[in-house]
Amino acid sequence: MPKDHLDCEIITAIRGATTSSGNTFEEIENSVVELINELILRNCLEPKNFLSITFSVTKDLDACFPASIARKCFGLDSVAFLDCQQMYVPNDVDFCIRLLALVIFPTNSTINHPYLRGASNLRSDRC
Repeated sequence: MPKDHLDCEIITAIRGATTSSGNTFEEIENSVVELINELILRNCLEPKNFLSITFSVTKDLDACFPASIARKCFGLDSVAFLDCQQMYVPNDVDFCIRLLALVIFPTNSTINHPYLRGASNLRSDRC
C-alpha cells in the first residue's frame, strides 16, 4: 500500500455544544470561544481544516451572532458560517449553543465531539 494512502484526509462533520451563562455579548463570547477552542484542541485542527460551521442557538440567546465571534477570535475568515435558531422543544437546555463543523480530517484519527457545560447533558457519552 502506498505511503500516501495512510495519510489520506476526508471531509467529515464534527458536532459540539455548550451553554452560555446568560444572554449578553460577553457571556456568549466566552462560551463560543471555549467551544471552538475545545473543538480545535481535541481534534488537532488548524484554521485551514475548517470548511464551514453552522451554529444554532436556543431562542433565549439573541444578543449576538456566534459566527461573528468565531470568525474574529480564531482567524477563520475563509470559513463559511451560518447562524440559526434551534427549533423550540419544551424543556430543552437553556442558553444552548450548538455547532456543526465540516472539516478536513485525517482518516486515521478519532473525532472528538465536545459537549461542554450544561450541554454535556445532551450527550453524556461525548463530554
